[in-house]
Amino acid sequence: MKHTAALLSLILCACAAPREPVSVHNALSAEQRAAGWQLLFDGESTSAWRNFRSDGEVRGWEARAGNLVCTGGGGDLITKDTYADFMLDVEWKIGPGGNSGIFFHVTEDHGAVWETGPEVQVLDNQAHGLDPLALTAAGSNYALHAPSAAVVAPVGQFNRVRLIVVGGRVVHYLNGHKVVDYTLQTEDWRELVEASKFGSMPAYGRAGRGHIALQDHGDEVCYRNLRIRRL
Repeated sequence: MKHTAALLSLILCACAAPREPVSVHNALSAEQRAAGWQLLFDGESTSAWRNFRSDGEVRGWEARAGNLVCTGGGGDLITKDTYADFMLDVEWKIGPGGNSGIFFHVTEDHGAVWETGPEVQVLDNQAHGLDPLALTAAGSNYALHAPSAAVVAPVGQFNRVRLIVVGGRVVHYLNGHKVVDYTLQTEDWRELVEASKFGSMPAYGRAGRGHIALQDHGDEVCYRNLRIRRL
């Protein structure tokens, strides 16, 4: 047990989010490829994605000016591949009043992505009347863990997320700052889930492997620099 905890700490330290801006968007360096990173969006194609519970052509999302843009009406977007332990980098930009989310370990045996997958909140805090440290503010583990620092960028600017999931431990970085850190399936986590709206969803957070999902909440939102590395 001690060996496992030490290994997780070592991985998390090595995976701490960089704070320098991305120089070339939607691309990987030779070093990143060698380290096992894979692009989920190249700025032009949605080929790594499909709509939730659909195998047809992607609807309601499009590649536009190097961004993966939710235009609405198509429903949530999920990766074609599934992931267990991973490190995910994403940049997001929301419009005024906008709402979206980044989910992981999503399965398709329930009617919505949030019935199985925990969420990194994507939101215009101010328009929704939220303090940046609120339980459902941008960067939070939605409705369960509030962000520990007020570091979200103003509406109309891109925010950088690094999501690390390894051995059940989940860490959110927002704009280079660690803002959420929790472990799935612990007693504390179960108590929080039972006291929340997810208490009536028996599959929430329990899959251990699943799709990455981007939420269509009816608002325009842009994503770019989506890349993932299996751990």
